[in-house]
Amino acid sequence: MTPLISLRKVCRVYGAGETAVWALRDVDLEIDEGDFVAIMGPSGSGKSTCMNILGCLDTPTSGTYRFRGIDVGSLDRTQRALLRRHAIGFVFQGFQLLGRTTALENVELPLIYQRVPKRERRRRAMEMLDAVGLAGREHHTPAELSGGQQQRVAIARALVTRPSLLLADEPTGNLDSARKFEILDLLLRMNRERGVTVVMVTHEPEMGEQAARRIVFRDGRVESDERLRPLEARTA
Repeated sequence: MTPLISLRKVCRVYGAGETAVWALRDVDLEIDEGDFVAIMGPSGSGKSTCMNILGCLDTPTSGTYRFRGIDVGSLDRTQRALLRRHAIGFVFQGFQLLGRTTALENVELPLIYQRVPKRERRRRAMEMLDAVGLAGREHHTPAELSGGQQQRVAIARALVTRPSLLLADEPTGNLDSARKFEILDLLLRMNRERGVTVVMVTHEPEMGEQAARRIVFRDGRVESDERLRPLEARTA
């Protein structure tokens, strides 16, 4: 079976000569469809750079990134944007919701970019808000929602396009302990029930321990890659 993600000898270098910074060094990595992977490591270890490459927000200096067997490096900027728009969802630590729009309108936004007809995007946005436990809150603005609820809106927005891959960058970093586990449980449920492959960058060990697989970066390299539970046996 072709993996969803395949990195081969991926390097990312910023700058040149004596001032060059090697963010990634010869990274080999495969992630299968339906996996739930936690990427961990100290600040400056390369985990965020790896996430940016997976999300087509950055490109390797050398090496190969394949998404479902397609060489992403061979795509032009427009093609990479289309791949992001249709196959990849993003969740960030800071929520990044539009402050003056409702939860429903925030979730609809990616579907507008996909030119989904209004009635259909409204239906799909309502369905996703219900799936993340926010039925009845669709007309609330972010200021009227708690931090945990705002992150649920962000997750609904990321999943409304039905992506194959969800990239979550410190998704619980701005939340208290109770809300952290609510969001983690939601991500696990979306992974289990909808088959979305989740790659989550986190610095919190208790979050990483709940993933099916834990990858630790250090100095731009994969230091360890541990399967914590079989894919068919993972639970929330």
